[in-house]
Amino acid sequence: MYKRLSAIMFPLTALLLVGALVWGYQENQEKNSILIKAENQYQRAFHDLSYHVERLHGELGNTLAVNSASNGMHRKGLVNVWRLTSEAQNEINQLPLTLLPFSETEEFLSKISNFSYKAAVRDFTKKPLTEGEMANLMALYKNSGEISKDLQEVQEKVIGKKLRWMDVETALATEEKAEDNTIIDGFKTVDKRVAAYPELDWGPSVASIYDKRSVKKLGGKPVTAEDIRAKAVKLAGAGANAKVDIRENGKDTEWASYTATVTSQDHQQPVTMNFTKEGGLLVSYNDNREVGEARVSLEQAAVKGAEFLEKKGFPGMTAVSADRYDNLGNLTFVSSRDGVLIYPEKITVRTGLDTGEPTGFQASDYAKEHQEKREIPKPGLSLEQARTHLNPEFKELYHRLAWIENEDATELLTYEFGGKINGSQYRIYLNAADGNEEAVEEVRTSSGAQDKQR
Repeated sequence: MYKRLSAIMFPLTALLLVGALVWGYQENQEKNSILIKAENQYQRAFHDLSYHVERLHGELGNTLAVNSASNGMHRKGLVNVWRLTSEAQNEINQLPLTLLPFSETEEFLSKISNFSYKAAVRDFTKKPLTEGEMANLMALYKNSGEISKDLQEVQEKVIGKKLRWMDVETALATEEKAEDNTIIDGFKTVDKRVAAYPELDWGPSVASIYDKRSVKKLGGKPVTAEDIRAKAVKLAGAGANAKVDIRENGKDTEWASYTATVTSQDHQQPVTMNFTKEGGLLVSYNDNREVGEARVSLEQAAVKGAEFLEKKGFPGMTAVSADRYDNLGNLTFVSSRDGVLIYPEKITVRTGLDTGEPTGFQASDYAKEHQEKREIPKPGLSLEQARTHLNPEFKELYHRLAWIENEDATELLTYEFGGKINGSQYRIYLNAADGNEEAVEEVRTSSGAQDKQR
């Protein structure tokens, strides 16, 4: 009996063992294949990064080498600088650097990219490179040369010592010290060097991208929790017996704010509001009521939205667009003055299409940008003169005067034309002084959403 059992079990066990060994070998091969592929991708991205930063240094040199009046070569050089910095940024994103401090270098490349792009796309015959911009290019040429040299030194050590990026990724993920920190130390050296560079004057168009506006710029005296309590009760219309919960956010920081939650017999669902501590400005409002089946149009909701905003302390707001999503509507309102829509002073309103009554709004842009005395000039061009700058195929649906902020972070008066061309709908903003196109926006529509021009 034992012999017969052994005769059956021994081959079966051997077969299972062989199968397990084969499976384990295949799994190990697949794992190794994945690791090799990842390592190859990291190595390629790093070598491409080193190459493109070296090319960036060379292209900046080429741009500086030509005559100061060589607008065509300046444009070509800046386009190439923008392309190379974009390539370098893409390669950085492919490396396992998320846990490694490299933000200074990433922001530095981002600023070069934005600076070169915005300079390249403008009309050099009207706005050639300034002395300040040429000085920037000279500084960038010097700085990029130093960064390129550092990266090449790391590259030589990686090749010479046959270092692996997978070891770097493991060390960063586990916070353990790698056997050789050459790669990590090299990137830290680059980032420290970049952090030590003096800040350049990138101009308002680039600076505005990175400008983190302080709440202190809003003005007004700091308010107390009791001040906010009184405001919240009044805005919610909940009556003197309402229960108000006040929470302070970011205490002792410049971003300090208050959140007020109001409940009452008339408002079983809480109404939540956020206020700035500086000046006590209302920046958001949220009514958590249930929204039923849609019964009103976006146009009707826009009328109620304007009335609602006036009650909450935002008079004279005009709806400029509206989107519908199922039984909710999202409406954008801007302030207006003497027939001019002021786009920087924007409020986004969410409304329930069951009754048309708003369920909340976001007014942070309005709080930051609102000015009681904003000087708006008269248009330099008549409406008919402005129309001559439109594409002849553009089918105009409406027009209006609009105060906007352009790509150079400059506020100016424009003619806004809404219309259709090539089967799509657009908003085109023409400078009211000279007819130049300041902005073009495609009005996109999606399933369940509609954009209404008013």
